[in-house]
Amino acid sequence: MSELKKTPLNEVHRALGAKMVDFGGWDMPVQYPTGIITEHQAVRSKVGLFDVSHMGEIWVKGPQAMAFLDWLTPNAVTKLADGQIHYTAFLTEQGTFVDDLLLHKVHDNTFLLVVNASNIDKDFAWVKAHAARWDVTVTNESDHTGQVALQGPASLDVLQPLVDIDLSQIKYYWFATATFKGLPVMIARTGYTGEDGFEVYAPTEETVGVWNALMESGKAHGLIPTGLGCRNTLRLEAKMALYGHEIDDTTNALEADLGWIVKLQKGDFIGREALAKIKEQGFSRKLVGFRMLEKRDIARDHMDVVLDGKKVGYVTSGAPSTTCGFNLGCAYVPVSHAPVGSRIFIDIRGKACEAEVIPTPFYKRAK
Repeated sequence: MSELKKTPLNEVHRALGAKMVDFGGWDMPVQYPTGIITEHQAVRSKVGLFDVSHMGEIWVKGPQAMAFLDWLTPNAVTKLADGQIHYTAFLTEQGTFVDDLLLHKVHDNTFLLVVNASNIDKDFAWVKAHAARWDVTVTNESDHTGQVALQGPASLDVLQPLVDIDLSQIKYYWFATATFKGLPVMIARTGYTGEDGFEVYAPTEETVGVWNALMESGKAHGLIPTGLGCRNTLRLEAKMALYGHEIDDTTNALEADLGWIVKLQKGDFIGREALAKIKEQGFSRKLVGFRMLEKRDIARDHMDVVLDGKKVGYVTSGAPSTTCGFNLGCAYVPVSHAPVGSRIFIDIRGKACEAEVIPTPFYKRAK
């Protein structure tokens, strides 16, 4: 077995008593002694701090950077302003997912792609392979970049005293450069929890210092360290897709309910022809959100969706919802059972347990 990769904060997590797990080849904290529910509630009501240094950072630069990325990804890169971010994906020619990512536009010639940790090598190879005929350079800076995510309604109050810019001027899904206690950093108003928050990018060797400064600043605001366990329950409540669950190389962007990132009208891009055909002809299954009707029933990832005793789909993610107060999940179901109010059944240890398709996201923060 190969040794797990470690972020620059690995020793910090262990000193804090975190339970560490293998997450896609990374030794990461799933929870701290406070527990997943407390961490989940802290992010919804106060503020939590995540180590997301395992995420990948790929830079694309050059005269054709914008045109290349507009062809490589389905969302409209040419519509982005300098300093703006959007959610997008790498798609196969079949319209299925190589990965999903956040694309940051510095300016027309320079872009930062933030990709999933478990897919860094695959994604870098994908971008490099397709960049050959374009006037661009592609570099993988993942090993040299640390990243922490401050998430929750008190995020701005925690971060503001440490930086030299007015954070209130950064809109959601925009970013800026700043000085963090004398250190140049990039700050993006993004996250993966459904809450307001900031992701701070710094050199790997400076990441511990950034973490410690945020923890100190956050004491007065109830900041606690938060792990991958609550990150998953938070993102599920916000119905944010997780690669390997809601999306992968067998699911296309339209059935995954991500048609809003597919801009068919913008011109050619990888996967466009297949998705245009799928849109015209329709698809047989769709990703939906559901709630279990019995309080004791908890759907878990990969359980079967059954109708009349036959498997017709599967649960992509399922868990009790701390915020909503009921057990929920996402699942691929036949289009005939996708409308809100439809009843489906989840096979839980051999018993068909009833669930109702409900609107998503399950949780949406007040603005």
